[in-house]
Amino acid sequence: MKKSILLILALSLILVSCERSPVASFVVSEIDALVTEDILFTNTSLDASEYEWDFGDGTYANAPNVSHSYSHSGDYDVRLTVWSRNGNKRDMAYQSITIRDLNLEVEVMEWWDGYPDPGLHVSGLSILAYPTYDDWLAANDNWVEEAISGDDGYAVFYNLKSGRRYYLDIWGENHDNYTLASEDVGFIETDLLVGGIVNYFPGWVDYYPPQKGLVNKERSRVLRAEPRGRKATDKPRKSVDTEK
Repeated sequence: MKKSILLILALSLILVSCERSPVASFVVSEIDALVTEDILFTNTSLDASEYEWDFGDGTYANAPNVSHSYSHSGDYDVRLTVWSRNGNKRDMAYQSITIRDLNLEVEVMEWWDGYPDPGLHVSGLSILAYPTYDDWLAANDNWVEEAISGDDGYAVFYNLKSGRRYYLDIWGENHDNYTLASEDVGFIETDLLVGGIVNYFPGWVDYYPPQKGLVNKERSRVLRAEPRGRKATDKPRKSVDTEK
């Protein structure tokens, strides 16, 4: 009887010692994502049979492959813990993820009067968000965030504060909003930003043909056209504010 017990214990020890150690690893569909955006977490671990995902926001999951979204912006450390078949060995893997809060979308367009492409979306323009009108007028370094209009003419700001309005300096070698701003501050002044939605702003700019003396190689507040008395309300404002 004693021999049988000893044999069983010996076999158990052999099985435990022969058990493979798991190696935890995983891949993530996005490491820089937006609030409420679904992120896929794909398990690539070896010799693992049990899993625990810790998403860093107080939530957990136990499936091998999972998806998750975050309710708030910030930096999160995701941890995957895996166990061997008998649960005697474990390993962990980590990945940091940044979640951004998209809070202002700017649609950059040429003002339509007499231009080659009325309403054309403009890509590649730099947009500086200033916290006050005085900062915008001074063209100082006190801007809080920069965005660049993409191929579709849209630019996105992620880090502006709700409950505040901003003043947008939009510029390119053949475009800017400086003459428009001299006619009506509404061409550069956003509404008070609202938290929890995508705030929208129509970023109208003037176009200047690439002729000698008209191309502005550096950002300058020199007006490249005479003011014409335009108002920001002359065009109906597109309403695209949506809940996240």
